[in-house]
Amino acid sequence: MMSEPGEKVQTEEQPLPSGWMKLKLSAAIEPRGDKVSPANFPDLPFIGMDHVEAHTTKIIGSIPAREMKSNAARFYAGDILYGRLRPYLNKVAQPKNDGLASAEFIVFPENKLIKNSFLKYRLNARDFVNFANHLNEGDRPRVSFEQIGDFDLLVPPAAEQNRITNKLEELLSELDKGVENLRTAQQQLKVYRQALLKHAFEGKLTAEWRAQNPDKLESVETLLARVRREREARYQQQLAEWQEVQQAWEAAGKTGSKPAKPKALKPPPPLTAEELAELPELPEGWAWMKVHQLCEVVRGGSPRPAGDPKFYDGSIPFLKVADLTKDSSPYLTSHTYTIKEAGLNKTRQIKPNTLLLTNSGATLGVPKICLISATMNDGVAAFLGLPQDQLLSHYYFWQSQTPRLRNIDQGAAQPNLNTDLIKETPIPVCSPVETATLTQKIEAALSGADQLEKTIITSLQQAEALRQSILKKAFSGQLVPQHPGDEPVSVLLERIRAERAAPKPTAKRGRKVAKSA
Repeated sequence: MMSEPGEKVQTEEQPLPSGWMKLKLSAAIEPRGDKVSPANFPDLPFIGMDHVEAHTTKIIGSIPAREMKSNAARFYAGDILYGRLRPYLNKVAQPKNDGLASAEFIVFPENKLIKNSFLKYRLNARDFVNFANHLNEGDRPRVSFEQIGDFDLLVPPAAEQNRITNKLEELLSELDKGVENLRTAQQQLKVYRQALLKHAFEGKLTAEWRAQNPDKLESVETLLARVRREREARYQQQLAEWQEVQQAWEAAGKTGSKPAKPKALKPPPPLTAEELAELPELPEGWAWMKVHQLCEVVRGGSPRPAGDPKFYDGSIPFLKVADLTKDSSPYLTSHTYTIKEAGLNKTRQIKPNTLLLTNSGATLGVPKICLISATMNDGVAAFLGLPQDQLLSHYYFWQSQTPRLRNIDQGAAQPNLNTDLIKETPIPVCSPVETATLTQKIEAALSGADQLEKTIITSLQQAEALRQSILKKAFSGQLVPQHPGDEPVSVLLERIRAERAAPKPTAKRGRKVAKSA
């Protein structure tokens, strides 16, 4: 049974619209309690939390119930589904057909006080979302009907609920069309960015520049010789740095770990004819190389056990995947976590101006140019020895590779890129002067795309603000006029109470007729 409703409220400060009433949500509606086995309804559609779009009341998919094993919530056409898991996602929907839903949904059937078409929009309004969101905390906040039932609801007369719903559908359908167009434009921008980067690293973006600057081009032989010299210079620098550290270690009595001597360079084999056949053809003066022909690729490390105060919360920056993925800037200039000196021999230190790449989790394949001296965990890989003036070019190359990297199936539950995969990645190389020109052209084109995306984001925010403004007016009696002839909610409520209180008629027993002899 539903709980008794709250009192009718009408104050001088906030008078209720004519015929309206203030009730607790639990006084106006009650959920279905049906939990069933999907095996008994194999052909019905099953709607999971992922099948309802956040904030929009749209159902974006379903699967056959036969694919589910755990008990589900039974719903019927026109019922309201309210997602109680992570209420900030604001997942509310009204299916048009019967089916089953995740147990994470609270199911509300039609009732006499509140029409479901009205309830769908009411649960979608910001004041209710904020109320529900503050009832629970944690990584997986979840609310119950008993909790949300304490929400104060202004209930209009049934006839006005119909008028409000009709007006909302008229206004919000136009608004939703505009939002859909904006989101389509957002997706097109993503496609444009990837197409731009693909063309850039096939030499197409600088084709006109090459035609106008033939004297600035270099042959592939010159290009490869320069790369070998740069790698050799890098190795000699590492050797000199190691010798200094080795001498300091010996002078200190050989305490601590012995510095590791850099390994001598071995010329990696060039790409095979089979590998080259699978790659786009490059313009004259460009060459395909593997990443480990240009630089070292190393992975970070994490002191164990994680969070041990012996190693953590010190003064040394310690980078995690979240530091690289928190924004879209090419550069990383800050950190969230730190370690102590005791953890240094269990991690990897990097110098400023080092290119990094996330190599694990759902956000793998995100590059970042680190401008600070730091250490990093094992979810991050670093490219050591890249020329500083070419870091942006390499950054954009790895951005172009992100979708491909995320589609590599290594048979593990947790997506992960090992350093061998990164090292073996083919990368197109051209002269330093063309690389600089290429980077400038990429940045100019992406700058325009970024400005357009900012405009789209602003428009989406304005659309959401307008949506909430419309909903606020609807649920405070300002969207449609009140009609004096509408039956007040108080009258309807009294009739419902009387119907409940009335004794139920008992069936009369008929007389038995004797069988004839």
